[in-house]
Amino acid sequence: MPPTRLVLIGDPVSHSLSPKFQSAAIDAAGLGVKYEAMKVSSADLEQVAQSLLDESAGGNVTVPHKTAFSRLCGERTATAERTGAVNTFWTRDGKLVGDNTDVAGFDAAARELLGEIPPGVKVAVIGAGGAAAAVLAAVEGWPGAKVRLFSRTLERSEKLAERFADFVRVDSALQTALAGATLVVNATPIGMTDDSVPLETEHLPRDSVVLDLVYRPGGTALTRAAHGAGHRAADGRTMLIEQGARSFEKWFGFAPDKRLMRAALG
Repeated sequence: MPPTRLVLIGDPVSHSLSPKFQSAAIDAAGLGVKYEAMKVSSADLEQVAQSLLDESAGGNVTVPHKTAFSRLCGERTATAERTGAVNTFWTRDGKLVGDNTDVAGFDAAARELLGEIPPGVKVAVIGAGGAAAAVLAAVEGWPGAKVRLFSRTLERSEKLAERFADFVRVDSALQTALAGATLVVNATPIGMTDDSVPLETEHLPRDSVVLDLVYRPGGTALTRAAHGAGHRAADGRTMLIEQGARSFEKWFGFAPDKRLMRAALG
């Protein structure tokens, strides 16, 4: 059964465009379901999850609740289990079912930016939260890929890297993590609401490509700086659309119009 209600759980200020592009696809398909943003505190998350289960609702989860919401799901897909984070959910057989469509969304965005994924590609990932876990789960499928992981909290980086130990190395210094990288990924929220940047472009390897998972109309400060320094760069627009389209498919059983979703972002 399709969800009776769709919600975005997290911070609707930083993700204010998500309801807009999902609503455009839902309306175009004539589904008659509203998609609404809900700002939920950590203390209220369990109660909200139970009420959504009672309503047979579905939706998306964003920062800062992806990991905590995963633990509230009675069933998780293999991808959600691998990442330890849920960004998409629905109800089935009296349970919340959690998935992580960020993995496929990131993979699509990286392929759009890089073209064919080079064998043995070296990836620098900044961040150690749910978004970074999705990146690692995607890169795990790239032949011979190696990742150097950095976050401001070393313990958190090490904990995440333990699950992907075959190809991930933790660095305690950002410049060390960036050294020799072909692809540099910002998997932090830095730059989501202002022009802060997670790194200075002078530290980027000469021929590296930058993928900022943050999306802002007009590009993020990081992507603009990277372009200015002569690097190919993209923000999180494609990842946002692709993960959203896969969420739509999970809820309704068919693909949305991704061109319409992209146009709705402006």
